[in-house]
Amino acid sequence: MQQRRSIKDHRSEGALFRRRALVGFTLILLGLCALVSRYVYLQVARHDEFVTRSVNNRVKPRVLPPPRGLIYDRNGVLLADNVPAFRLEVVPEQVKDMKAMLAQLGMVVPLSQDDIDSFLKQVKQSRRFDSVPLKLHLTEDEIDRFAVNRWRFPGVDVVPYLTRNYPLGSLFAHVVGYVGRIDADDMKKLDEASYKGTTHVGRIGIERSYESVLHGTPGYELDEVNANGRVQRVLETHPPSPGKNLYLSIDARIQKAAEKAFDGRPGAAVAIDPRNGQVLAMVSVPTFDPNLFVDGISAADYHALLYGPDKPLFNRAISGVYPPGSTVKPLLALGGLELGVRTPEDTVLSTGVFYIPGQKRGYRDDRRGGFGTVNMKLAIMWSVNTYFYKLALDMGIDRFSKWMGRFGFGKPTGIDLDNEAAGVLPSRAWKSKHFRQPWYPGETVIAGIGQGYWAVTPLQLAHAIATLAGHGVPYAPRLVMSEQSGENNPPVPLVNPPTGPSLVTSEANWNTVEQGMQMVVNDPRGTGYGLGKGFPYTVAGKSGTAERYSRTTDAYNTNKSTAYLASRHRAWFEMFAPAEHPRIAVAVVLESGAWGAADAGPIARKILDAWLSTQKDPPPDTPLPESRTKAPPPPSAARAPAPTGATP
Repeated sequence: MQQRRSIKDHRSEGALFRRRALVGFTLILLGLCALVSRYVYLQVARHDEFVTRSVNNRVKPRVLPPPRGLIYDRNGVLLADNVPAFRLEVVPEQVKDMKAMLAQLGMVVPLSQDDIDSFLKQVKQSRRFDSVPLKLHLTEDEIDRFAVNRWRFPGVDVVPYLTRNYPLGSLFAHVVGYVGRIDADDMKKLDEASYKGTTHVGRIGIERSYESVLHGTPGYELDEVNANGRVQRVLETHPPSPGKNLYLSIDARIQKAAEKAFDGRPGAAVAIDPRNGQVLAMVSVPTFDPNLFVDGISAADYHALLYGPDKPLFNRAISGVYPPGSTVKPLLALGGLELGVRTPEDTVLSTGVFYIPGQKRGYRDDRRGGFGTVNMKLAIMWSVNTYFYKLALDMGIDRFSKWMGRFGFGKPTGIDLDNEAAGVLPSRAWKSKHFRQPWYPGETVIAGIGQGYWAVTPLQLAHAIATLAGHGVPYAPRLVMSEQSGENNPPVPLVNPPTGPSLVTSEANWNTVEQGMQMVVNDPRGTGYGLGKGFPYTVAGKSGTAERYSRTTDAYNTNKSTAYLASRHRAWFEMFAPAEHPRIAVAVVLESGAWGAADAGPIARKILDAWLSTQKDPPPDTPLPESRTKAPPPPSAARAPAPTGATP
């Protein structure tokens, strides 16, 4: 039998295996070479890059917000401070379910709806990796409760910070102002780099107008963090530059006395040093507590302040506008002398009613039957309307407006605060612009006694009377007296030169007006007699009672109760002292006051008394000598109403 031959070719199979093995080995070798090459590329060629990225994964930069500059009064009394506090902050990208986290966290640390709404609003405005404040000013109990439950809330931490505090509360609310949380609208205006890590910005007052000075420059630190983002240690610190400290010209003692003198009655007062424009006191009543706004005011509290009947948020000193009444008469008198329209000896006969030539309408004086023949000093002392009706008419509205404009009426004074009102200075151009009507002589007459279109702020009147008291040299009112860079450096005074030449060309003219104003408060016949008694310096002053409504009924003639008159009048009083060389000028307005001298005058006097107590060397008594001007006593008659509405 023939043997079957095997069909398997071992030699061919062996050769095939060797070829496959060689190809496989070659592929493995190539793969290994590629892997080694990649390792070399990553470990050598890009070594620095990946080391940096690795470090960045464990080292996080953290912005250090700058401490805000402090604010003091002129004697170093602290008005705005930074106090340490703690807040809850959240990094949104480390929170998986924000709604659930807030609900759980609220059971550990109480969160108001205002806190949550403000937080969610800031989250939308911030980057996911930025830390966003959730709740400010934690109590010790809240900090302790969160510390126990901290592990449950990744991305949430307690962070120390400095918060603004106003030690004197409402006393300086309208002057110093307050800070509030930064929102989206703020960030559109602010430099993002300068405000990194900063949560608050100045809202009103000095805090706002000097924001760039108070804010400072942020710094940063490099923190080593763990996988959960918790800081393990600080590797490097670059401290921030704190904002500058500010010293105000206001004296807290005068400020306190001024506010107390109002006894809660709505109004405002401003005191200025006529030698340099420094504001010694600025009060607006009623006021509010600025600390309510620092950490976010509640909706209920804000609604109460915003819609309160007396509008406590409204700064009457710089934004409230009122007719000035007879307080402008000394300024008009000086204008009459300087422009050559009057001499001190010129007289006017006051019969009780003044008529514009060719017209039948009468403009009445405040005394039935008039005051008789009066010169300029007597006209100021008695506040004789007829004298100033005729003076304004003789001067003409164009010269009248130009002269009064030199005292700063009709425009902002330039004080270093925002939101100052411009007021209204009656003029032909102003009326044409607003009413498109011609100017009438009767409007000039009314303007001469501070009525009609007139509208001035207490600051404007204080600035004007300070300019007069300073012998006509105008200075822009200033609140910030000096700046300080660092606690160890002395404050640097801020220069405030005069804004123009003196308005007075003849000292004799100034003396005439000043003597008339002395007689207002020191002569027994003056409308403000007694307000200068007991004061060691001679005081000069002028009252003003401006009507809020026209006299359209006989009620004004018959109803003379104080309450009724107060409901109709704005009560003004202006003062300066020492009369010959003034160092303080004061303007006070009461929104509801029967008479300027009787109601606003005592407030102005109390401000002078407070100023006197701050002086190092009280002067000897300098009573007013016998009146330099002799005149017959005024006729004794009942007051008669004047349709124009100006009273002393």
